[in-house]
Amino acid sequence: MNVERLREKYPTFTYRACKIRKQGRNLRIAYRFEISPDIVFHPTVTIPMPEHEIDTEQVSNFTFHLGLIEAVSYWKSTCSPDFVVDAGSLTDKQTRWWHDLFIHGLGEFYYKNDIDFTQPDFLRIVSNDKKSPLQRITMPKTEGDLIMVGGGKDSAVTLETLDQTQRRKNVLLLNPTKASRDTTATAGYHEPIIVTRTIDKRLRELNEQGYLNGHTPFSAYLSFLGLFAGALYGFEHVITANEVSAGEGSVVFHGIDVNHQYSKSARYERLFRAYSACYLSTDISYFSFLRPLSELQIAALFAQTDKYDKKFCSCNRSRNAFFCGECPKCAFVYLSLTPFIDQKRAHAIFGTLDYFEKPEIQSHIIDLVGLGDHKPFDCVGTEEESKRAVALAIYQYEQRGQDVPDFLRRIQDTLSLTGEYTTDQIKNKIRTDWNEHHFLPKEYQRILKKQLEEL
Repeated sequence: MNVERLREKYPTFTYRACKIRKQGRNLRIAYRFEISPDIVFHPTVTIPMPEHEIDTEQVSNFTFHLGLIEAVSYWKSTCSPDFVVDAGSLTDKQTRWWHDLFIHGLGEFYYKNDIDFTQPDFLRIVSNDKKSPLQRITMPKTEGDLIMVGGGKDSAVTLETLDQTQRRKNVLLLNPTKASRDTTATAGYHEPIIVTRTIDKRLRELNEQGYLNGHTPFSAYLSFLGLFAGALYGFEHVITANEVSAGEGSVVFHGIDVNHQYSKSARYERLFRAYSACYLSTDISYFSFLRPLSELQIAALFAQTDKYDKKFCSCNRSRNAFFCGECPKCAFVYLSLTPFIDQKRAHAIFGTLDYFEKPEIQSHIIDLVGLGDHKPFDCVGTEEESKRAVALAIYQYEQRGQDVPDFLRRIQDTLSLTGEYTTDQIKNKIRTDWNEHHFLPKEYQRILKKQLEEL
């Protein structure tokens, strides 16, 4: 449907209410979103309770905020000019923060739907000024690490590396896939915290009818959920596995860098940490353990053990069930791991067919190395990393005495992958590169640097 007609027909989106109640050993949260005049949504989320008694009033601020980030997925169906927060109250500073997230976090959605978000009064966020803003809470005790697990190679590296710490630890899974469950169990976590999020079927019905749809900042949802669970269970750290590479976008659209991974970026992490400290809790620290590293470094670390080879999966198209062998993510994971694993392991992970011979994969790699229209909209590494991965893959074929795929040779010739792309230089960068824009406590920096030095 035309965005202007939708905005005219549906001028107001309202976050009407959030209700939390105990249901057995779970907390069940129900939200009510309304798009005037005639659309109502009722999404829910269910979180298991810890053994100690929970005062639902104490976590009401986390409940309210989880509803704010949940609402993004529903607002985008009509892009209503007014986003009204009736379930609570926001300060002017908070309103500006959320407006920034709506713009940058939905960049890919705007780009693919050709929506000009710079037009005057595109989005006005207003809140119920009759309610006092909810206050951040002080936790009675926080200790240990709550690790967010998706089931990809980044999760596996984080779990395996943090196994060295003696701190209290557990993992958080949201609507877990087989890969996330298997990766978690392989790392030794047999009683994960499992959260269930239910999307209102009305949203899917609207999408099928042609209402607006597209990518949302899912990792932003995970950050608010992680803080909520961290508060419930008394964890000091909520840890993700986002890397420095996540900061690179694909295209510039109406003046912003459109980044599929925006809510995995360092910019979002920095802004979320500041927001959390002001409005959620000063006792819980959210940070990405892999932020100092690139995707290529993470691939090299993953290759140090084969225990996760048949457990992890990094294919979004199959929802981490298997490698489809056709999408940009499959292309990048295959390209980034090839330099560090032998063919037997590659076949065990991806199947028997060499991905470099597949036209679909070739097309994505062309985009990955900068020879296409733009970087793919997916969770992939940077253009520079992809070039280095091609150079290392060619070296691996040569070291094995095997014929280098013609496709890789053509890329090598087209890009003139010489000079800074020599094998020794790339391997040295893998061992030594370290992005200083991170929030890792010193103990975690030491552990991660030690792993790099052993490559």
